[in-house]
Amino acid sequence: DERLRAIEEQRDQLEMSTSEQESAITVLRERVRMLGETLRTNDEQQGEMERQIASLERGQSAERQELARLEVEYRRAIVDAQRARDAIETLAAQIREELGAEDEVDPLPAIVGSAEEDAEEAEAAPPPTPEETAKMRRQIDSLRSRLKNLGGYDPEAPQQYEELKTRYDFMSAQVRDMQDASTNLRQIIAELDATMRRQFVETFHRVNERFQQHFVTLFSGGAARLELTAPRREQDEDEDEDETTSDEQRPLRKTSFGGVEVFVQIPGKRVQDLSLLSGGERAMVSAALLFALLGTNPPPFCLLDEVDAALDEANVVRFCDILKQLADQTQFIVITHNRVTMTHANAIYGVSMGPDSVSRILSMRLAEVPLAL
Repeated sequence: DERLRAIEEQRDQLEMSTSEQESAITVLRERVRMLGETLRTNDEQQGEMERQIASLERGQSAERQELARLEVEYRRAIVDAQRARDAIETLAAQIREELGAEDEVDPLPAIVGSAEEDAEEAEAAPPPTPEETAKMRRQIDSLRSRLKNLGGYDPEAPQQYEELKTRYDFMSAQVRDMQDASTNLRQIIAELDATMRRQFVETFHRVNERFQQHFVTLFSGGAARLELTAPRREQDEDEDEDETTSDEQRPLRKTSFGGVEVFVQIPGKRVQDLSLLSGGERAMVSAALLFALLGTNPPPFCLLDEVDAALDEANVVRFCDILKQLADQTQFIVITHNRVTMTHANAIYGVSMGPDSVSRILSMRLAEVPLAL
């Protein structure tokens, strides 16, 4: 029972404490609500004040700009007034010199005074101090001495001016003509450069096709091709020109198309470099390339000096077949010791030395040999 009474007393105390805390919480909630309303009011007032401050700052900035503009105009007005005073003083000095009244009453103060009155009325500028007046008089004396040092009037000056002006106009016209001619030449050079590159690419493709055909004919198979390679020196020059050369000077650079790389694959072998081929194989590759060039741009005649020296009989036959095809447009003169090549010729010329050590020339047309027999 005592423990139960103690628990009930403790419960009553807890209930009282709870009710007190609830009332305190209610008071605190009301206070928090009031403080929140006060905070919102303060935030609204702060926002309004910030907007007013921004508006005032904008107005202040506009006023500062207007003040700076007015200050510039004020300085300009002061400079104009000073120039007007200097002009008035110069005119007064000229009047004194022309009238010879330098020792009499000086009309300058009255003129300057009237100018100062006008300036005060128009611009509200203060009158010049005695120091400024003395400074202006010193400037007038300095200018007067400079005028005296210039000397007299040269009557031939207008004529010299006209002559120089005529020469200047003539030289200016010549310079314009040269500039126009330079522009036209640079345009022509750029067009020629583009045409040369286009024709080179077209010719290269035709030579490459004929080279592949002649290679297959000479080797009875295989494959070959030509590829363009850009030299590194040209790339370095292009990089240097991007930094040092102007756009007008770039078209004058020497046109370079790079090098040509030859790739061949002989029947039964893999793709090899020219340095790994035998002497006969290199001779046949060279002959295929030569025939491709001759077929692309046929010359009137062509001289071949022992081109077939490193070829066997089968390769010489194929070599001579290509010569016969190209002989329709080009006359071939072949120096050779090969009998197979001689049998494919139209005429044979031989040089021999007789007992008297004198060279003799023998000639024979193979088409006339059966008739002679």
